[in-house]
Amino acid sequence: MNILLLGSGGREHALAWKIAASPLVTKLWCAPGNAGIAREAECIGLAVADHAAVVEFCRRNAVDLVVVGPETPLAAGIVDDLDAVGIKAFGPSKQAAQLEGSKGFTKDLCSEFDIPTGAYRRFDNAKDATAYVRAQGAPIVVKADGLAAGKGVVVAQTLPEAEAAIAMMFEGAFGSAGAEVVIEEFLSGREISFFALCDGETAIPLATAQDHKRVFDHDKGPNTGGMGAYSPTPFVTPEIHDQIMARIILPTVAGMKSRGTPFKGVLYAGVMLTAQGPKLFEYNVRFGDPECQVMMLRMMSDIVPALLASIDGQLKNFDLRWYPDPALTVVMAAKGYPGDYIKGTRIDGLDDAAKVEGVEIFHAGTVAKDGAILANGGRVLNVCAMGKTVTEARDRAYQAVDRIKWPDGFCRRDIAWQAVEAEQAKG
Repeated sequence: MNILLLGSGGREHALAWKIAASPLVTKLWCAPGNAGIAREAECIGLAVADHAAVVEFCRRNAVDLVVVGPETPLAAGIVDDLDAVGIKAFGPSKQAAQLEGSKGFTKDLCSEFDIPTGAYRRFDNAKDATAYVRAQGAPIVVKADGLAAGKGVVVAQTLPEAEAAIAMMFEGAFGSAGAEVVIEEFLSGREISFFALCDGETAIPLATAQDHKRVFDHDKGPNTGGMGAYSPTPFVTPEIHDQIMARIILPTVAGMKSRGTPFKGVLYAGVMLTAQGPKLFEYNVRFGDPECQVMMLRMMSDIVPALLASIDGQLKNFDLRWYPDPALTVVMAAKGYPGDYIKGTRIDGLDDAAKVEGVEIFHAGTVAKDGAILANGGRVLNVCAMGKTVTEARDRAYQAVDRIKWPDGFCRRDIAWQAVEAEQAKG
């Protein structure tokens, strides 16, 4: 098959690495790709936002399958446009992508189909939102309704913080994404990432994962797109796993189908394990980043038939196999991220780092120039490792990190600390 992958981050490098390993692949392109993806696929300068150009490329190159990595083209309806001309595309339709594209849409769906989530209200002006927050008290969560590149959520610990977040969003900090704001109950508990592959009717669970959103060690500092992840998480017991499938994932798939907007693709549920049981706090409609990186390392099955089964509505007879060993990834980011950061700084030592046993390095924001690898984004590298235990995977990943010579980068040093503590407690 000829396959086109859209995107340029660490998630797409992991997908390219996994897709390229499939015996079904004749040719793999990636648009726009990055310096790491260039080792797995032919990177092409195609504007992903230009749907007509993507369709034209697919026709000209007899592309059999398009795999959409990021959320923005999904929310813009790229799958519908490819579908309309008979080109298979992995991911949800524009209507179904509202599960990520609109926080309010998802909360209303939860309300309609009795999916456990925090109490919430939707607002289109700062005055009413502020009055509501004052009545509720803090801690409370303030979210821009639309897509804000993973940065439109403020977990306010105090009322002034919540009021400042409301003002910031309605003053246009996130553009049109903040034209409506969702305010919801603060859920306390343990946050996990749960993934399911869906074909509009059936959903099959993928591996569980846990990511680290805060920028600094000990979960300090602002939220980011994710500073590291590991899989599986010991906190999703078989019982909790079944509850998440039965109460959150399956009612969502059934609800979307009954509304006439069936969901196909990856449903990524952000779930809080609360004292009352698992509750949904957000949906994403694509593989997580950096969770995808650890899931691809652990996936034993060929991914291409799984993607096709999702598109073709054939998941009911489908099964995926996973390596039992844990995988872990450490995100190396440019100093200053998630605020202002400098691009174009040089990174050395990658080949040496990749020699550590069990290590795979995925590029998230890199560019190759004059034989050197340069940083070209906020989150720049994903240093991944597998091991017999989470502790071994973590030690290997940090051993590789320490071989990378990039003075302008930084990373968290405590990825998977909860799982490591749990392992050490077991002895």
